[in-house]
Amino acid sequence: MEEVQCVVAGAGVIGLAVARALASMGREVIILEAAGSIGSETSSRNSEVIHAGIYYLADSLMARLCVEGRQLLYAYCRERDIPHRQCGKLIVATSKAELEQLPAIAAKAERNGVADLRQLTASEACSLEPPLATTGALLSPSTGIIDSHAYMVSLLGDAESAGAVLVLNSPVEQGRVTDKGIVLNIGGSDPTTLSCRLFVNAAGLSAPKLARSIEGMPAQLVPKEYLAKGDYFSLAGKAPFSRLIYPVPVKGGLGIHLTLDLAGQARFGPDIEWVDNLHYAVDPAKAELFYAGVRRYFPDLKDGALLPAYSGIRPKIVPPEVAVQDFLVQGPRAHGVTGLINLFGIESPGLTSSLALAKFVAESQAV
Repeated sequence: MEEVQCVVAGAGVIGLAVARALASMGREVIILEAAGSIGSETSSRNSEVIHAGIYYLADSLMARLCVEGRQLLYAYCRERDIPHRQCGKLIVATSKAELEQLPAIAAKAERNGVADLRQLTASEACSLEPPLATTGALLSPSTGIIDSHAYMVSLLGDAESAGAVLVLNSPVEQGRVTDKGIVLNIGGSDPTTLSCRLFVNAAGLSAPKLARSIEGMPAQLVPKEYLAKGDYFSLAGKAPFSRLIYPVPVKGGLGIHLTLDLAGQARFGPDIEWVDNLHYAVDPAKAELFYAGVRRYFPDLKDGALLPAYSGIRPKIVPPEVAVQDFLVQGPRAHGVTGLINLFGIESPGLTSSLALAKFVAESQAV
């Protein structure tokens, strides 16, 4: 049985960032990915937005790591020439009631360390984005977009340059806690067994299932997983906006917003649908609901302009009736298992937070 210092399960953006951080500290790292490529699940099925850190509960991990992570991510993109753009976004109100919510959103953002929001009148917002219908808006200049695949390729390159090894098609099927470390049974076409001193469970949607498969991990401390599916529709033709457009948030998410990719293509989404299993088909009939939501702030959206694009699934660890969750970084002080770190519920803003989260894991739990 081979023995290694560190194993990271999951080669999405979080697993790659953690592996990079550990390897850069001189740790021996193996990255195990169940799929045949990196970032093929949650990390490649999102809005690719660099979030400012506006909406999260004060002093939560989401709030702290998003603000720190956003700064680290912009610096990383500049240093590595990762395609990105700090395009900004507008949070738009479309009624008097929503307009009255904007100051509270701005106050929450300021508590989180986001100090650059500016409230705009309806006319000021429309002067920036003429197609808008709004009663007023908040401008977030710190929000941006990123090529998430290029980012993950760069993280992997950094990790490998520091000595980390990626092994694809290698699912961790089960593990057990021993006096010398954590023993992992790895499946795939060439099954093997590894023993490691540090095991980081960054398996995303599968993280709770993987934690439950580890003999010695207290099962009662593993959160139940809930799957929140979100569909996206792309806009036919040229995007009429230069910034991201977000409605005032709704329970469970940020509403059907407009994002842009680096080529200028506009897409709308995600909505939220609680599902029992992983499936990524987009129902074209959902477009009618999207038209209704989008036309509240973009009334000139033409019939037939929305085309099914893709979907993603948020790794929730709270049920639908609970509106807010936080990242759960669960280490030995929480569960009592030496050398085990579980990363649960790493949904948005996970991409933005990735470098800060990796730093948090590596510096506080490194062996």
